Amino acid sequence: MRSIHIVALGSECPGGVGPGDETAGPGQIQSGLLWSYLGHGARELDPNSMTPSRHPLNPAFIEYQSRVFGDVRVMVRDCPSWDLLDSDWASVRSVLEQADIVVIKYSVNDKLAFQQVRNGYAPRLRPLLRHWGLPVILVAIGARLNDEGPPCTCPLCASDWSSCVPHSEGLQLSRDLGATYLELPSLNNFFVGRYFGSVLEYFMIQCLKQKAKERPDKRRGHRLNEPRPPHLDQPARLPPVRVEESSFSQDLQWLLERGVQFADVAFYAGDAGKELGWAHASVLCAISPYFRQLLVGRQAWERPISRCTCRERDGPPHSLLSTWDGGVDDLPRADGHPPGHLSRLVVKDPLLCLCLWETLMFLYRGAWEWEYLEEAIAEKLKNPLAVAQLMDRIRSFVGREKAPRDTPTSRSQQGPLTLGSLFNSPLYSDVIFMVQGSVLPAHRAVLVARCDVMAAMFSGKYAEARSRVVPIHGVSSDTFLAFLEYLYTDTCCPASVLQAMAVLVCAEMYQVKRLQHLCEVCVCAYLQNMPSRELASTGISVIRLLKKAKCHNAEQLYVWLLHFIANNYLIFSHKPDFLELSDEEREQVERLRWPSRGYLQELSEYQQRRRQIRKSRCSIM
Repeated sequence: MRSIHIVALGSECPGGVGPGDETAGPGQIQSGLLWSYLGHGARELDPNSMTPSRHPLNPAFIEYQSRVFGDVRVMVRDCPSWDLLDSDWASVRSVLEQADIVVIKYSVNDKLAFQQVRNGYAPRLRPLLRHWGLPVILVAIGARLNDEGPPCTCPLCASDWSSCVPHSEGLQLSRDLGATYLELPSLNNFFVGRYFGSVLEYFMIQCLKQKAKERPDKRRGHRLNEPRPPHLDQPARLPPVRVEESSFSQDLQWLLERGVQFADVAFYAGDAGKELGWAHASVLCAISPYFRQLLVGRQAWERPISRCTCRERDGPPHSLLSTWDGGVDDLPRADGHPPGHLSRLVVKDPLLCLCLWETLMFLYRGAWEWEYLEEAIAEKLKNPLAVAQLMDRIRSFVGREKAPRDTPTSRSQQGPLTLGSLFNSPLYSDVIFMVQGSVLPAHRAVLVARCDVMAAMFSGKYAEARSRVVPIHGVSSDTFLAFLEYLYTDTCCPASVLQAMAVLVCAEMYQVKRLQHLCEVCVCAYLQNMPSRELASTGISVIRLLKKAKCHNAEQLYVWLLHFIANNYLIFSHKPDFLELSDEEREQVERLRWPSRGYLQELSEYQQRRRQIRKSRCSIM
């Protein structure tokens, strides 16, 4: 006979059974929640006994039984008082271990008992209930008597012990215990049968289903002899493709420190005419709107003789910088480079003269390291008032009234985006790339700082170092434009697998490792997001991508594609280009293939045995 064991804890009435009471009367038991639900079918284990039946391990539990669903025996073990459990907690644990459902009851008008349950017994029950995975029903019984006035909130006051338990506290206790929460205004047939009974019957049905799964089905005993299908393991995880951290800020710092050869802006002190340093107009104009107005003017060909747009907020106009009287000279450059425009700026602010190098370093590194700039200026000036004045003027360079907070998110977002306005822009362009008839303007300073191959090309005794127009062969215009976009913005977003591979080849040609690894990540992402049906019908040859990755030293992509082909062996093994794999590559793919040969062999044997069993059944019939 099927059976369900229910353990009930707590009392429905205020006060319940006191610590000195050893027994509960028959009237109290028969007026309880579980007895009311079971109805006339509820009976004690020994009807002839004058006292309620007790559990042999722990007498605190009263036992009675009934039948539900026709032939299901329900055994109830009810403990009406929490205080009786303290005598032997080990036996309480054994009783709970035999339970299928746990019902916890309390009266909404007995706040003292509720607080004892919440603070004393719930922490001990919680790990047991979660460990065994028992369904728990928390039932609040009774109508609140003091809804008209607010209860006392003083934790040391005893006046609220007889007040009501609020709905929020009962709901929070149910969440802590992982229980289903119910509120019953009274124990009449309507509330007990319709609300409590529906929840309890649901959990009883789930328990019966679980027990039916655990019990072998005798009516289908012949299926025990049937062969079990082979176990298919999950495919091996694809190896990760790693990308180096960005060196954008470090590259521009190198340009400021060692890129004097390509500098076209010179700074001089206003009083003595002493040379203070060199910079690059393209970088300054891309970072600072102040330098853009000072050097470029309203039109790109107009250079101001004396202009200043940075003024103090409170006080007379205060010029920080101005162009040298006489404008811009075309001076010959060292190392045989062609002459170019040289802008000479006069620094009129004495504070800026002292901290010009720190200011330029701040601008070149992306204009986001405000805290480091303030520390460097404070260490040099030793005057808090002067530091505050100079910081306000530097903020006007960048076009910000207040410095943003220096966070990792702001660093990653602002650093690589500083030269985006220069990308494919003729402003201060000193080199033009001719790619398949397309004209792509660029800036030598940025190219030299970001690419070692171009640094050697424009710094050595090559023709490109003395020519303004540089032809590019073997690369499409779209691919080279995407390559230049990475040099200026430190980002790469190819539109397809083939474009990502083309940019990868270009990055390998100019030895830009980080761009090469970004393209590897893009190729892996595109292929991994393809559904199996699209992967089988696509015109992209993954085998040829593997060959190209090996040819252009994309080692991470090469290893990843080998594992990708092995994980999709049933798709790629039927394609004609699968034969283009070398013996070593094919051996590695066969070793990593999914599903494995052993599984396919076991699957074939399993299907053959199933067919034999079906034939034997048909012949018997």
